[in-house]
Amino acid sequence: MKTIRTLLLAFCTALLALTHTTDLHSQCPLTNTAFLPGENLEYQLYFNWKFIWIKAGTANLQISQRKYNGQDALRCHLITTGSKRTDRFFMMRDTLISYIRPDLVPLYYRKGAFEGKRYNVDEVWYSYPQGNTTLQQRYLNPHGEVYDTTYTSRECVYDMMSMLMRARSFDPSQFHEGQHLQFYMADGRKVKQETLIYRGRKRFEMEETGTEYQCLVFSFVEYHGKKEHEVVTFYITDDQNHMPVRLDLFLRFGTAKAFLRKADNLRNPQTSIISK
Repeated sequence: MKTIRTLLLAFCTALLALTHTTDLHSQCPLTNTAFLPGENLEYQLYFNWKFIWIKAGTANLQISQRKYNGQDALRCHLITTGSKRTDRFFMMRDTLISYIRPDLVPLYYRKGAFEGKRYNVDEVWYSYPQGNTTLQQRYLNPHGEVYDTTYTSRECVYDMMSMLMRARSFDPSQFHEGQHLQFYMADGRKVKQETLIYRGRKRFEMEETGTEYQCLVFSFVEYHGKKEHEVVTFYITDDQNHMPVRLDLFLRFGTAKAFLRKADNLRNPQTSIISK
């Protein structure tokens, strides 16, 4: 189901809007100001089908303190699960795991995607020899075939999860409305450039709880030739937590949404909340 897969991608790329793409190499280590081990974020996913909103599934992001190859690390675990109703049409279980250093430098990434009757795995191992960034990338396709790739760059390189966590500590105060932001995202096969547009600040009221947030709004766009196509609109809390609280996904045949429904063990006060 492309809708669910794109929602997962949207969730993982939402906070990439907060990162600068120039001079990344000199900024690889970064002080974490946004989260601590123990943070837990839960999302409800919805899909609009023939003017009816149905619950399409849930997403859960947890952060814990771990060791990776003997060094201190943070383990970031995101799992997206389809609802019982959507399971009748399409089974979906996606799991993403990322190990990052306390200074937010990536060490390892894995995405296992069980969608319908298909199962595939993306993996990335990071190393930093002689001041370079080297990625060992591996892709297991649904037919059981394995493809290995090596990518080396003088710049810092990230996957969806490690950049999501890193971007939460950036300061977006210098952005201007309409600014285009480009970033690079690695998976088990390639490194791809993506584009977001900053739309400014907006107040948003959560439909189920009535909680009102002050948010930073971004659009994730794709290009078909020179034509720009808006894929997702993100609402990100305008505070030091920088949490995505709402995502709107625009499709040819409908709309999908993701809403934050629970946030536990946050590092910073939720100053973006205007009213409850």
